[in-house]
Amino acid sequence: MSCYVSMLNRLVFDKKFAPADHVRILMIKFCRNEEEMKWVIEYLSELSRKGLGFSLYSFNTLLIQLGKFGLVEEAKSAYQEIMSNGIEPSLLTFNTMINILCKKGRVQEAMLIMSHIYQRELSPDVFTYTSLVLGHCRNKDLDAAFMVFDRMVQDGIDPNAATYTTLINGLCTEGRVDEALGMLEEMIVKGIEPTVYTYTVPVSSLCAVGREKEAVDLVVSMRKRGCEPNVQTYTALISGLSQSGHLEVAIGLYHNMLRKGLLPTMITFNVLINELCGARKVGNAFRIFRWMEAHGYVPNTITCNALIHGLCLIGDIERAMVLLTEMLKVGPAPTVITYNTLINGYLQRGFLDNAVRLLDLMKNNGCKPDEWTYAELVSGFCKRGKLDSASALFQEMIKHGLSPNQVNYTALIDGLSKEGKVDDALALLKRMEESGCSPGIETYNAIINGLSKQNRLLEAERLCNKIAESGLLPNVITYSTLIDGLCRNGGTHLAFKIFHDMQRRNCTPNLYTYSSLIYGLCHEGQADSAESLLREMEKKGLTPDYVTYTSLIDGFVALSRLDHAFLLLRQMVDKGCEPNYRTYGVLLKGLQQECQLISGEVAIQHETVYSSTGSKKDVSFELLCTLLDRMSEIGCEPNTGTYCTLVLGLSREGKTAEADQLIKHMREKGFSPTSAVNCSLIVSYCKNLKMDAAMEIFDSLILQGFRPPLSIYQSLICALCRKSRLKEVEVLFENMLGKQWNSDEIVWTILIDGLLKERESELCMKLLHVMESKSCTISFQTYVILARELSKLDG
Repeated sequence: MSCYVSMLNRLVFDKKFAPADHVRILMIKFCRNEEEMKWVIEYLSELSRKGLGFSLYSFNTLLIQLGKFGLVEEAKSAYQEIMSNGIEPSLLTFNTMINILCKKGRVQEAMLIMSHIYQRELSPDVFTYTSLVLGHCRNKDLDAAFMVFDRMVQDGIDPNAATYTTLINGLCTEGRVDEALGMLEEMIVKGIEPTVYTYTVPVSSLCAVGREKEAVDLVVSMRKRGCEPNVQTYTALISGLSQSGHLEVAIGLYHNMLRKGLLPTMITFNVLINELCGARKVGNAFRIFRWMEAHGYVPNTITCNALIHGLCLIGDIERAMVLLTEMLKVGPAPTVITYNTLINGYLQRGFLDNAVRLLDLMKNNGCKPDEWTYAELVSGFCKRGKLDSASALFQEMIKHGLSPNQVNYTALIDGLSKEGKVDDALALLKRMEESGCSPGIETYNAIINGLSKQNRLLEAERLCNKIAESGLLPNVITYSTLIDGLCRNGGTHLAFKIFHDMQRRNCTPNLYTYSSLIYGLCHEGQADSAESLLREMEKKGLTPDYVTYTSLIDGFVALSRLDHAFLLLRQMVDKGCEPNYRTYGVLLKGLQQECQLISGEVAIQHETVYSSTGSKKDVSFELLCTLLDRMSEIGCEPNTGTYCTLVLGLSREGKTAEADQLIKHMREKGFSPTSAVNCSLIVSYCKNLKMDAAMEIFDSLILQGFRPPLSIYQSLICALCRKSRLKEVEVLFENMLGKQWNSDEIVWTILIDGLLKERESELCMKLLHVMESKSCTISFQTYVILARELSKLDG
């Protein structure tokens, strides 16, 4: 820009205005952004006062460039200067100004400019009318747009591809896709060849309304006409197909794009990465991400947030935190969505302390939490029964000037109700209403659930009436909650009345509704009726899950009909429903009863499925082998999943000896434990200080290339510390640092939640120095948290 200034200053000084005008035009065209454009206007105005008057060509160039940057007011000033300086404007001048105004929807002002065309005895052309059509479309006034279209035809001006494309775009924006397709057909009939953009807009709209097949057909049609899809067309198709569940086809299109030499845009990458992460195919998403980076694309916040969401979905919060580290170091800057996703990831894993620490880190990094941040935290703490912390977070939100919304109130009301504090929940509901925040159906459902569990059914019914009075309609959750409460309190016959009533009100029962009724019938000794209800449910297209089957199996076990219970297990597996530990626990309870009857003991009294395996101390390895044998007898061969489910359950209950025996039995049968089972065994061995066994499994996992989570390192380090094997702690910690982690998370999980809780402050500081010596970046906020925790020990 400076060279243009030097040249112009010299030419104006020498009064060489003709070449100066040429340089001025080049300078205007060189402008790369709004700031440069505005500076150039000021500079050229100064030159104009020195004698360098504008020519029509330079004025038109200026108007075109101002339109390019959307500088409407500056364009209007330039136009007024033309009109007042005695320069005779051309049709291009008027058209440029009309187009600038219409792009912003300022049609009335554009019409005033159009009147100047007639005053100069000029005639509007196709560009003039198309700009007016665009202006009306931007204002979503399609009737006016079509009136302009009709007028131009009446004036003998043939619409071109741009005119039709503008109308097609306007129709698609308003959701009138079929009319847009009609316009497309009309232009083809009239011999006007659609452009790739003409096709791309309806392709995108068809995908948006779930008509992907028609979108694909339209692309086939455009190719037959010799119009090749561009990157925007492919992106529209990829987006539509992936969002409608045809992800593999979308990925195929992406590869087809690359083969054709079309380079994807960031929108293309973001669509694919987002959908792959949503489908938990995070490995595939990262492959696209790495290709993208290798080819010079810079990921944006949308890209990184999608990857973090995917990692949190599959429970890999550690890798998600590593990505946060990269964002903080090289960009893009994390947003409130980034932090909210990570906070939710911690809460889903049960790492409540880390969720709050991340909240502190978020605030320290200058990112303000919003209502959704606190909604996640309040809900997460409530789900873990930490109501005091949830209430404190709710109050903190108010203190920071955020007004609790329906989601925030409902999260806390739900938590209070589930913990049996229904009166507190009702008080909060009253406070919610007084604050002007209207409860939603989910709010009422939460309280109805709490009332039903406490057998306060009359109050629940009154609340249902209040729902109707407030203009809300009870939904399937409202009815199912009432049904579940009745079934759990011996009122299954009344539950069926509500069941029939909800259907009369056109509210279709869901899986939860049927599962509650099946549980109630089984609990009252009516397992055969429950099985009939399960068949009815299947006829209506609902697929029973493990909860439904487990309730039914438990019902037949309670009636000492163990053979039938095992037949139900076979049906369950045949239909692709994986039994969980509770299912096997019910069958073990039945086998235990059978053994007691055979040995002449009195059968243990019926216990519900929710007591897991009954008398846990009596579940021996022999009983587990009996379960596996019975499964084989009914043609339901135990597989890796069977063994792993049992081992995980036994480990959670602290039955390490039985879990060890079952692992050995599993290997003898040719099955290998999964990484989740091995991690569970490591934790179990660490609790029992069986460190050689724990380290043997850990070393085996490392050799297999498995990356254990930080919680496993925490268990091993703390247990080794208790056994005074401090040299091994240091080696293990240093090896761990050789992998990619978020340094703050290491401090939170290993040093604070691990060593400081073991009161090992000296070792904690030693390992902190190891981290610092290896240039691990620890945030100031984490140092503050660590100092606070150390002071508690010193105190």
